[in-house]
Amino acid sequence: MEVVRTPDERFAGLPDFPFEPHYVEVPAGDGGMLRMHYLDEGPSDGEVVLLLHGEPSWSYLYRTMIPVLTAAGLRAVAIDLVGFGRSDKPTRRDDYSYAAHTDWTWAAIDAIGLGDITLVCQDWGGLIGLRLVAEHPDRFARVVAANTMLPTGDHHPGKAFLAWQKFSQEVPVFPAGQIINGATVSTLTAEVIAAYDAPFPDDTYQAGARQFPMLVPTSPEDPAAARNRAAWASLGEYDRPFLCAFSDSDPITGAAEPVLRSHVRGAQGQKHVTIAQGGHFLQEDRGPELATAVVEFIAANPR
Repeated sequence: MEVVRTPDERFAGLPDFPFEPHYVEVPAGDGGMLRMHYLDEGPSDGEVVLLLHGEPSWSYLYRTMIPVLTAAGLRAVAIDLVGFGRSDKPTRRDDYSYAAHTDWTWAAIDAIGLGDITLVCQDWGGLIGLRLVAEHPDRFARVVAANTMLPTGDHHPGKAFLAWQKFSQEVPVFPAGQIINGATVSTLTAEVIAAYDAPFPDDTYQAGARQFPMLVPTSPEDPAAARNRAAWASLGEYDRPFLCAFSDSDPITGAAEPVLRSHVRGAQGQKHVTIAQGGHFLQEDRGPELATAVVEFIAANPR
């Protein structure tokens, strides 16, 4: 497996991002190892809030949420998925699969030593994170699902997703920062857009970002469909606190919210919230509001 690593200087001086980097190594799957980056803020003995990002963002997405969480005495851990942020980036698209991403992320969680986790997941953070909850339910104390889903390929993915998938494969230059800007209600500054572009000096670093949209199961025969189908059934039996905190302006995942609320046993009786004036990347639009909802959810559902 050929791997590139974004130079550290690309991450110098990013706006509103004073956090120190941390790293673990996980098995690559070919006998080698991959370095994964994570943020680790707040008291080391605080309850763990695991923040998983999606496509094509990285842990920078959670920069306005982390201070709210740590001020409440929580330990905020934000992992960069392989191919994103400061984590290593295999250069061949064939090196990326749904199964590989779930294995890499679970290995990172294990290596960091996280337990009694409150998962906060959005976009691909949920496609990976919700499957991990289904497969390792005892490690997760609570779940907050925000603009995400666990697709099995048994239902039409929707016109908005298919349009995004087509764009992601045909655009000559993959503009990560502008993609995020286009999926928010607010207008991002040039400096913030540049921060989302920072992990990708050139197309060599973007194999994961390019491949991610093609890994979403869109048919029953998809390689990930069977494992996701089993995970969806298991997720329905998850009886620990489960909160939906979707935004009000996301055309891609909005329809998933009532499905999760009705399917997951732990979602019954919870005070689900809708984050007003938030696009697909609601952490960018309304990060403090989402973080506050997480803090209140944890307080209302003590261990």
